[in-house]
Amino acid sequence: MLLLTSCFFLLAVSTCVGNLECREGHSGPTYESMQDVFDKKQFRPAVNLSNPTIANISFTLYAVLGVNEKTQILTTFLWLRLYWFHEFLVWDPMQCDGVTKISLPVHELWTPDIIVYEFVDDDVSQECPYVYINHTGHIRYDRMLRLVSSCNLQIFSFPFDIQNCTFTFGSYMHTIKDVRVSPALPFEQMSGNSKRYLETSGEWELVVILGESSILQFGIDEWDIITFWVVIKRRPILYVVNLLIPSSFLMLIDILSFYLPPHSVDRASFKMTLILGYTVFLLIMNDLLPSTANGTPIIGIYFSVCLALMVISLLETVIITNVLHHNSMKYREVPHWVRVVILGYIARLICYKWLDGPPRRSQEKAESAGPWTIQPTSPQSDSNPSTSNTVPGIALQAVPELIQICKDVSVMRSHLSSLQKEEELQDQWCHVGYVLDFLLFRIYLMLISFYAFVIICMWCIWFNQ
Repeated sequence: MLLLTSCFFLLAVSTCVGNLECREGHSGPTYESMQDVFDKKQFRPAVNLSNPTIANISFTLYAVLGVNEKTQILTTFLWLRLYWFHEFLVWDPMQCDGVTKISLPVHELWTPDIIVYEFVDDDVSQECPYVYINHTGHIRYDRMLRLVSSCNLQIFSFPFDIQNCTFTFGSYMHTIKDVRVSPALPFEQMSGNSKRYLETSGEWELVVILGESSILQFGIDEWDIITFWVVIKRRPILYVVNLLIPSSFLMLIDILSFYLPPHSVDRASFKMTLILGYTVFLLIMNDLLPSTANGTPIIGIYFSVCLALMVISLLETVIITNVLHHNSMKYREVPHWVRVVILGYIARLICYKWLDGPPRRSQEKAESAGPWTIQPTSPQSDSNPSTSNTVPGIALQAVPELIQICKDVSVMRSHLSSLQKEEELQDQWCHVGYVLDFLLFRIYLMLISFYAFVIICMWCIWFNQ
């Protein structure tokens, strides 16, 4: 019984291995000869099942449809092309009226179950219903593939980011003993073909396509796979125009607001209006910024730091206003450490100079004012006849008026002294406020320049890659 079964199997194999029949007057193999092949479509087309079927794979990246940073999904559109050898679909062109290629329905033939391992969604693209078959038995299957794949997207350098996504092609069920995969074209040629179609494809630009064949092992079984690395980079001009340039303008206005005199102009109201405008700008542009649970792009950090710097500049204005107005109204002397640290070291550090020299203490100015004081005459001294050269009657009448005049002059002197002291204190605190304003302005300008330098360097690095 076993011998009879073996004979039937060898007979079937010998029938299939032979070339397809072609009748006279017919172009190509006959339907009857191909029907035998169609009936065996469930079986891998190999005479010796120990020999694996080799599937050659190539694709052309036609478009990048979308990049979802939050869900880490890349949506692309590929033109996929598969080649494999069908040992039972071979005929002689000389006997078939010179026909070397025919097309057959793909559902009538065995096809390798090649899938993309990164697939995360159903394929909704239209399948091609036919395959081309060469007279040597080689089959070419072209299809359009809308690939929704998972990709580890790095958005830290957005909008100057470069993404490296992998497409892993391999058989789903057949192990390395049944199906082997290999690239149908050199990777440089696939990369060049894809670049020609992606030149006008919106936001993304193809850098290069690389690949490598490897073996995937699960337990004791091994699968032959080929991995393609698709490197794409973003065209940042849209985000530079819509995000960076408006933000730079607002930051420039905030920098120029330091040139407003803090003692005569309400700088705080201007800065609060500027912060409100920057907040509205961030709310409007929030949809353009990618968001993931893994990290935050550096441009988001840049906007947050810019907003924080605006708030700091507003706080600086509040402090300077308090120094210039609040402290001087309370007749507070400038502390010694403030004079040493701010008016001494910091003023020399930022090259702050006074036109009339550094402010001095009110006591020093009082001493340098000279002996311009009026001492009132006591009634006893004025009534002394020995010290008076006037007529006694007239002197006695003049003493009360002189005493009143002395009192009035004394009150006026006190008032002028208080005004002078207030002016001196206000001058001292004004110098302290200006020194702090100059210092904080330079620190603020250095921070803004540093962040602008980082962004420009990242743009240059992206441009050169």
